[in-house]
Amino acid sequence: MKIHYYWLGLLAALFCLSASAAELNRASVQQRLAKADKSHPAQLRRKDLTGLDLSGLDFRNADLWGADLRNANLSNSDLSGLNLDLTVMSKINLSGANLSNVSIFGVHMGGANLSNANLAGSRFIANLDRSNLSHANLSNANWGVDMKNQPMGLMRVSLNNVNLSGANLTNANLNRALMRHANLSGSVLKNTVLFGVDLSGADLTDADLSGADLSESKLEDADFTGANVAGTRFGGIKDKSVLKGLISSKNLEAAIFE
Repeated sequence: MKIHYYWLGLLAALFCLSASAAELNRASVQQRLAKADKSHPAQLRRKDLTGLDLSGLDFRNADLWGADLRNANLSNSDLSGLNLDLTVMSKINLSGANLSNVSIFGVHMGGANLSNANLAGSRFIANLDRSNLSHANLSNANWGVDMKNQPMGLMRVSLNNVNLSGANLTNANLNRALMRHANLSGSVLKNTVLFGVDLSGADLTDADLSGADLSESKLEDADFTGANVAGTRFGGIKDKSVLKGLISSKNLEAAIFE
């Protein structure tokens, strides 16, 4: 039986709402963080932190697994290396936050603000539709499908209608992601794995796609005007004319069509 990760996020939300969680404010969260260390992390697991201003705090010694962070402000906070699986983060503000090497699995983050966030080396299987990731750092991020571990059906990251303009996705893995109508204008996608990605209607104008793998991707109405396609793999595309703006892309002669 196939269960979409979206439903996992909803189950997590219901679990958090039904859990017996203390009413915390910023001061009480700071007190817990001040006493915490790696051996004794601040216990924020499954806590209701909705709508709190937690900006600029250091959560590296915190346990936030399953916490309810809807509409919370964690801008410029440090959450690097944390396991944030099954947290509830719709419309969360993580702008400028350090999320390097975090794990976020089975989470609904629709409408989140991740602009200028550091997501390097992170692992996401989440719904980020309509989120703002402009100028975010996703270098070496692994947001792709693990085809060897799909016990509940295909679980993948959803980035439909997201803003990734100016973002750095160098060496990132986004295989089989949903990126319909995504704004990737001016983004850096050097050697990015985009195999089997749905990029229908995506804006790739002036993006650097050098060395990227777009094999078997859906590219209907995707705009490549001004994009650098040196070494870009377009496996499965036989007719270049179907790719919007490709004629005015850069280094087209060095693109690879199979």
